[in-house]
Amino acid sequence: MRMRPTLTWTPPEDLPPGTTDPSPVVEALATGGVLVLSGAGISTESGIPDYRGDGGSLSRHTPMTYQEFTADAAARRRYWARSHLGWRTFGRARPNAGHRAVAAFARHGLVSGVITQNVDGLHQAAGSRDAVELHGSLDRVVCLSCGTFSARRELAARLEEVNEGFAPVAAGLNPDGDADLTDEQVGDFRVVPCAVCGGVLKPDVVFFGEAVPAERVARCRAMVREASTLLVLGSSLTVMSGLRFVRQAAGEQKPVLIVNRDATRGDTHAVTRVALPLGPALTAVAGRLGIAVDDEAAGAR
Repeated sequence: MRMRPTLTWTPPEDLPPGTTDPSPVVEALATGGVLVLSGAGISTESGIPDYRGDGGSLSRHTPMTYQEFTADAAARRRYWARSHLGWRTFGRARPNAGHRAVAAFARHGLVSGVITQNVDGLHQAAGSRDAVELHGSLDRVVCLSCGTFSARRELAARLEEVNEGFAPVAAGLNPDGDADLTDEQVGDFRVVPCAVCGGVLKPDVVFFGEAVPAERVARCRAMVREASTLLVLGSSLTVMSGLRFVRQAAGEQKPVLIVNRDATRGDTHAVTRVALPLGPALTAVAGRLGIAVDDEAAGAR
């Protein structure tokens, strides 16, 4: 069953306020067994905007839905034109201090795992090798007909070949990796088929309106059960795909800590929300734990 997209959420007036004291996060990590659930907010310092924060992309951009992508060839053409242009920037993004801090916590045995709602691969690039990509990754492509997976860089090369000179100036970049282009800028952009069977290609990501694979959800639920604390980093928790794990942790009487500048849909289930920018906050937490956060783990993508 596919989920109905939930794009917006209005915080109730009685939500508890956030704090600027990261001590609860320090104390939880010092004990160990912390499961990290990250959202788009952890990647903003890498130049990738979020959906709902100040200047978030939802104010100017409606994400592609699975239903629209699969049913409408013109929609797929618009998507791939925007995604192809966006990939040139998105694919060059590098991990920031927040990603590196999470990887450092894991290397010191304080983090039991990472579930990320992001499709940018930055946790892995920072050294979090076993991060579960809840919504998939933009660096892979799948054929909807034969199921063949291929590397995004291979598709990018094919698209460059058939769309020589395609270089419009985009109004902005979105968290799902596509650029803001008008229909005029999309023009007569050409889409290429699967090189194996000629079928329709789709990025290996979960679109709005598409269900996260059941086995992936089951793996994440098991990670929540095994954790001592759930630490949410940079997510508004507006969509159920992430919120369900917060609800699960709270239902299992496990502390939920949130680091996010704005109120989230999970605040009522949390012990506290630390209202600080993620990079500086996690760097400060690492300092109090005596853990260095540097660039050594941030390799090439």
